[in-house]
Amino acid sequence: MAKIRTLSALALISAVALAATGCASGAGGGSGSGGTLTYWSMWKEGEAQQKVLASAIADFTKETGIKVTVQWQGRDSVKKVVPTLNTNNVPDLIDSSFAKLAPVLATSGQAKELTAAYGADVDGEKVSDLVPKAYLADADITREGDTAPWMLPYTLTSDAIWFNAATHPELASAPPKDWNAFVAELDTLKAANEVPLAIDGDVSGYNAYWYTSALVHIAGPGAMRKIAEDKTGKAWQGADAVEAATMVQQLVDGGYFISGYNASKWPAQQQAWADNKAALLYNGTWIPTETASYATSGFQYSSFPFPTVDGGKQVSRADFIGFAVPAKAKNAENAQKFASFFLSKKYQDALGTDAKILPIRADAAISPEVDSVKKALDAADGFYVQNDGITLPGYAEKLLYPTIDQLVQGKLSATEFIAAMTSGQADYWKQNS
Repeated sequence: MAKIRTLSALALISAVALAATGCASGAGGGSGSGGTLTYWSMWKEGEAQQKVLASAIADFTKETGIKVTVQWQGRDSVKKVVPTLNTNNVPDLIDSSFAKLAPVLATSGQAKELTAAYGADVDGEKVSDLVPKAYLADADITREGDTAPWMLPYTLTSDAIWFNAATHPELASAPPKDWNAFVAELDTLKAANEVPLAIDGDVSGYNAYWYTSALVHIAGPGAMRKIAEDKTGKAWQGADAVEAATMVQQLVDGGYFISGYNASKWPAQQQAWADNKAALLYNGTWIPTETASYATSGFQYSSFPFPTVDGGKQVSRADFIGFAVPAKAKNAENAQKFASFFLSKKYQDALGTDAKILPIRADAAISPEVDSVKKALDAADGFYVQNDGITLPGYAEKLLYPTIDQLVQGKLSATEFIAAMTSGQADYWKQNS
């Protein structure tokens, strides 16, 4: 399988240099070039993000003459792309999270380098200068041997421990900084007859946040990815992996999770949280938008970052949703033009203020609901991506997620979790080597 390497400033410079001839107007530039492109989007019609994209598509067609045929596929868009990759019916442009795109396109060599997109001029600047390099230090969006990234992020996702500042102003003024203080706060909430933590335990990605964040805060970004590469599986028996599992078990044994979390269906528990039936919710930056329609009156969204562990550094998840162009795309040039066009400040601002998510551009406007997350990102000592950057095909879906699910749901102890990951990983590599 293809190995993915870390994006560097040199890669971005190379992308710009290669694109300098004839590609500087990749954002359209009023060229009226015409043509078409097919775009499969992860957003559903009617979502705030979809509305921003639809507006950009209309403007793009008006400016360039390029007709965009878009299908609003929803969150399973990448799964739907897989059967098309070796056919002549592959879409020209797709978007999704890094964690979903990487195993399907990058490790399989099915993604084009986005040389033209990164070299394009947008608002008088190169696209390569609009994507903050600090966030990309541990993001593998350039394959080994390539000169340009295969993915162009347009929004940044992170996570936070969310709360209602209207009912818990003390958390806004003095949030717990380290794990011991965090657990003490959970005990304080229990003593006040409040449910400390809401979680929809049927969503594997949400369960995984707890373990991944614990391990990365103990051992640093890339630690879990390195463990996953051990073909014997015995790396899971290391002290850091065990400590992270013990932390998750501490939450289960402490009875901090909302009653019924391990048997309910999403979004029951985040709805309960938004109705003040639980104090805290560890989840992504989409939560203010996703829960706004059913949040209790006067709800004030605020958050604090996952606490540090054993005096370690404060690291934050800086993940991406962005564009990729399949290798067999018929209209790859037009696809890259739209990808870069969407990084215009007009649409980046709209993502921030209308969709209330974090735009990739540092100069874009953001909504007050996610301001606390942006401040945490600005203050972070380092960054990591979902699943700590593990992009091994099938690894998360078949091994990591199901096993963490059992840990978070109280079906496996920390010791049993480590044993299951050890043996499961050895089996994974036997089948995939």
